[in-house]
Amino acid sequence: MSKPFQRLVTATVLAASAFGAHAQTEIVWWHSMGGALGEWVNDLANEFNASQKDYKVVPVFKGSYDESMTAAIAAFRAGNAPHILQVFEVGTATMMASRNAIVPVADVMKKAGVTFDPNAYVDAVKGYYTAPNGQMLSFPFNSSTTVLHYNKDAFKAAGLDPNKPPKSWPEVALAAAKLKTAGHKCPFTTSWQSWTQLESFSTWHNVEFASKNNGFGGLDARLTFNSPLHVRHIENLANMAKQGLFVYKGRGNAADATFVSGECAMMTGSSALYGNVKRNAKFDFGISTLPYYPDVPGAPQNTIIGGASLWVMAGKKDADYKGVAQFFAHLSKPDVAARSHQRTGYLPVTRAAYELTEKSGFYKQNPGTDVSVEQMIRKTTDKSRGIRLGNFVQIRTIIDEEMEQVWAGKKSAKQGLDDAVRRGNEQLERFQRANQGRM
Repeated sequence: MSKPFQRLVTATVLAASAFGAHAQTEIVWWHSMGGALGEWVNDLANEFNASQKDYKVVPVFKGSYDESMTAAIAAFRAGNAPHILQVFEVGTATMMASRNAIVPVADVMKKAGVTFDPNAYVDAVKGYYTAPNGQMLSFPFNSSTTVLHYNKDAFKAAGLDPNKPPKSWPEVALAAAKLKTAGHKCPFTTSWQSWTQLESFSTWHNVEFASKNNGFGGLDARLTFNSPLHVRHIENLANMAKQGLFVYKGRGNAADATFVSGECAMMTGSSALYGNVKRNAKFDFGISTLPYYPDVPGAPQNTIIGGASLWVMAGKKDADYKGVAQFFAHLSKPDVAARSHQRTGYLPVTRAAYELTEKSGFYKQNPGTDVSVEQMIRKTTDKSRGIRLGNFVQIRTIIDEEMEQVWAGKKSAKQGLDDAVRRGNEQLERFQRANQGRM
């Protein structure tokens, strides 16, 4: 064999060996985390990738929850879906109905030989993503709940006690009036109005949002959030809007930026805003429980989860699913889950992560960060376990449309809620017809 040819063969063999030694199975993860939360997602992937050599998780931002879910459905039909898809909680029933498109997380872990104990997860979180047969369908990832964020500096300037946030809705109205008198143009606002003012409002007061245990009991559930209590609450907010005490800032989480900037002094929204506020707010801030009406028997009960879970898409190789299982096992490690909770304001998804955070003194050093946990670990009832409805994304859009009519003074609270219930029930009927016998 000539020396040049021998050198070529040797180089080829070495190159092939080097490639084989470093070849990794890529796991594509589509998510909807932007800003500080996007950095958190990237850090989680990088940390896992650095911990082993067989797999490489590739996080890809795909826009809002709505956009990423729509994109994933189209990608699945085209045969190029991601391995992991982050889906917000209102998409759960739709994903459950898409049996051919997903692989239950319990199956993924079992086939990969990775230990997976559903009982390790916080009950309120675990229950939401579990099928009627007890099988866990998706992996709990970023679960949040509704809280009241408030600007302590603004409270001081208005003569309010910064260490005594309003606990009831009447107290919110009084605080908002003082803030307005002090010159605040946006005393109170809210993000995710359906989630905070109707969904969590219902479970916090232990009243139904929908029949059939809020949809957990069957596809024939129908909306019931036009009760006298709901009408009273929306009417009160509408009156606050007329007086300039409540300022509507838009759909989804549009209001978040107005709180972080200091424009709005109080806001009901996600506990997961904590990381953003801590990093970017130029004022002292506090976190308190979601307000309630003291005269309602049994209130407060418990709030429900928001955020999202991770669904495993079907049609991939067994080797790929082993990588997915290893990644999920990494995310479940107590220290990893505890750091995620402390960094973002999302709930600790496992009991061990909560206990580790508590022992570390984090809650004492950061007052208010345990509010979301305390609201969620109360014993749930059939009316407060959560809300699982088909076409929930469309229903939320309908609620946004109707509530905007109320805030603008174009409809009464009762008319707006009645119309939202009627239109929303049409969506539920459509979903029932399409999925009867599939869930």
